[in-house]
Amino acid sequence: MRAGVIVAAAAVLLAVMFVATLTGSAGMSARGVALDLIGALPGVDVDSGLTAQQHGILWQIRMPRVVLGALVGATLAVAGAAYQGVFRNPLADPYLLGVSSGAGLGATGVIVAGLAVSAYAIPAAAFVGAIIAVVVTLALGRSVGGGRSETVLILAGVAVAAFANAGQTFLMQRYSENLRRIYSWLLGRLTTDGWTDVWVLAPYAAVTVLVVLLHRRTLDVMLVGDTEAASLGMDPTRVRLLLIGVATLGTAAAVSVSGLIGFVGIVVPHAVRMVVGPGHRLLLPLSVLIGAAFLVAADLLARTALAPAELPIGVVTAAIGAPFFLLVLRRSRGAL
Repeated sequence: MRAGVIVAAAAVLLAVMFVATLTGSAGMSARGVALDLIGALPGVDVDSGLTAQQHGILWQIRMPRVVLGALVGATLAVAGAAYQGVFRNPLADPYLLGVSSGAGLGATGVIVAGLAVSAYAIPAAAFVGAIIAVVVTLALGRSVGGGRSETVLILAGVAVAAFANAGQTFLMQRYSENLRRIYSWLLGRLTTDGWTDVWVLAPYAAVTVLVVLLHRRTLDVMLVGDTEAASLGMDPTRVRLLLIGVATLGTAAAVSVSGLIGFVGIVVPHAVRMVVGPGHRLLLPLSVLIGAAFLVAADLLARTALAPAELPIGVVTAAIGAPFFLLVLRRSRGAL
């Protein structure tokens, strides 16, 4: 049953990616796109019938965007599942410890300073800002609670996020001529210039997914509490910090190339948990696959709902995620 569910989720992901690749203003036949994709496999040589222009659109515009969406969605979803596991809280998400606020401050600072002279400047600043925010959060949590209390870490994250948000608001108010560009990044986007963003994110996404999946049984043990986990020979503090660090690194990388895309880390893991239960052996791989499919589908909706105009993808995920968040809150009210 476990293998069948994972195969079904993988099939859903491939189907969503194919539809997203097929959809766009430049009309292409499903057969032509399918044959062109098959022809990219090693040792396969088929004539897809696509023109050189259509081939370029497929491989330099549509495919990079679809693959980037899948990577961002998978990373945010598995990071959210990891956070919910280590904090034993279904409302925890990848931005809990100040990642989004730090990234937003870093990106805003570069934009208003006029340093965004290359395509890499804003992502690099967002990545550095996110990492600094979480390092400060962990340092504060360790100084107050010795890193042993999830509550202390969360409160430290709230304080750091409030400080970063204050700095970002000040910069936006002081340099209002840059508001359009800042909001464009803050609301999330998956626009790409070829495969560059994909290659930047791929190593971080791979490490995040691999490390979290390798700790799926550990996360199951941590659900029973630190005392019980320690009695089984585990060091809960070390495991918690490792998983938080890895999940944060992946989240920071995802945010740096996509902007702030909310609710993926809450909606996907919790939706999967409602279907298959709390066991991480199935929850984590399904979160990866469904998270990727969810964000690719959300991006497809964002670029087709008001075509030829394009909605920010963060608006789409918020429209879906906010009602689901209220549902999760209602279902969890007895455990919070």
